[in-house]
Amino acid sequence: MSGPLTADCLNEMLEYLEDDKVTLHSCLLVNIDWCKASVRILWRNVWNLIYDSYDNHKVERSIINTLVSCLPNESKDLLYKNNIGIKPPWRSPILNYASYCKVLPIREIVLMIKRVLKNQLMHSQYSKYSKYLITQELFKMFMNQITSLKSLDYRLGYIKQVQNVTFTYFSGAKNCLKDLSEFKCDSNIYFEVFYQLSQICHNIESMSISFKENISDGLADLISSQKNLKQLKLMQSHNGMDWSVIIPSMKNLSTSLTKLALFGENNIPMSFISLFTNLQEIIFSFEHLGSFDDFSELQHVRFPHLKVLKFKYECPKYKYLNKFLEVNGMNLKEFNVNYDNDSLNFSIAKYCPNLKSLFTIFIDNDVKTFKSILESCQQLESIKVLCGDEYLNEKHVLNIIAKYSPKSFHTLKLYNEMDSDLLPIDLENFLINWEKRVPKLSLSLIVIKSNRVNSLENNEENMRIIEKYKKLGVIEKFRIDEFNS
Repeated sequence: MSGPLTADCLNEMLEYLEDDKVTLHSCLLVNIDWCKASVRILWRNVWNLIYDSYDNHKVERSIINTLVSCLPNESKDLLYKNNIGIKPPWRSPILNYASYCKVLPIREIVLMIKRVLKNQLMHSQYSKYSKYLITQELFKMFMNQITSLKSLDYRLGYIKQVQNVTFTYFSGAKNCLKDLSEFKCDSNIYFEVFYQLSQICHNIESMSISFKENISDGLADLISSQKNLKQLKLMQSHNGMDWSVIIPSMKNLSTSLTKLALFGENNIPMSFISLFTNLQEIIFSFEHLGSFDDFSELQHVRFPHLKVLKFKYECPKYKYLNKFLEVNGMNLKEFNVNYDNDSLNFSIAKYCPNLKSLFTIFIDNDVKTFKSILESCQQLESIKVLCGDEYLNEKHVLNIIAKYSPKSFHTLKLYNEMDSDLLPIDLENFLINWEKRVPKLSLSLIVIKSNRVNSLENNEENMRIIEKYKKLGVIEKFRIDEFNS
């Protein structure tokens, strides 16, 4: 008879269930060893359970009540004296659930506390102070019980009261926060938090900053104190300040930073990007063309390790972007641009031969350039194409993909802005031709559609054809995505 699983084996096995919360939760009931191993994974980011549940309020109530049960007796006594719905005798759970948390999203926790308190307390008992008090006691426990927090989200939105809970001063905070690897924040949070974190956290790898109406002292100190920051996301909120004031603090990131994402609305400085010569990924998400006035300073800058370049909305003037691709296109593996320009598409074909993933826009008469890209980019594996109205129609796209796509190609994403006019006979002819390709690679077909648009799946005969070729192994995956996802 085989013996029980070793702890290491059990832990490794249950790690595969991290995203399957239902199955993982059922493992709690097997025995004490399985319970401990499952709790460690479930409570690592227990806040995600809320989004996986059909009854959010029940899950929120369960989480908060469990955490309150883990509080030390002096904290429970304080809550009891302030009529916050906790009565003696107090019992602590067998497991210290709080100690398993590795992720703390402050805003979500505060909102959760507020909702649970309002539901559990009589209206006359609930107050902002009661919410503040229980928040303070829970974070005091987190700082004492979590030995190595990995992710801290300090984006508060409109919850200003939390800024006065300077949990970085609590006993155990240094030990809890010293290995923090991910930090998200607003630029205007309580300045003492930034100063304290700059003294404690020196190995943050990923940082996301949302710039509000002001920038608190200490933010620059936190950035300049990092020794191994790899990912940086800067977001200018509506009517928020830009990041000019913190640019000097980023100079020491010149060798460590590999991923940079910029989000904004106004004219935003970006020439500072030239500091980061080891960048592998750059994402621009600007909604106004004027935001790229500074891009002319980057057109001749070489980023020898750049593999991913994305423009989510607007993009720079084509003469600047074309020059940038001439300098940096050879190493690009993924390129996304949300604009149609024949000159730009020609530059992609000419300067980006090693692309594996591409999204660009072709207007109806851009068939020649579309073919040119497929013939030039012989490592291309995936492409997203906008279809309908003045853009390429689906029939043309399928015919060109079947005939000209490289041997490595296997994923086609059709983005429908207008109702699909693809006929079943055209779809089947494409799949017949795809089946004849050498080498035989199964196709992933993903349809992305805007709201109230009928895409090819609205034709029942199209879906019968797709199911037929899935069974034959010609189609590996078929999926419909809404544009906003």
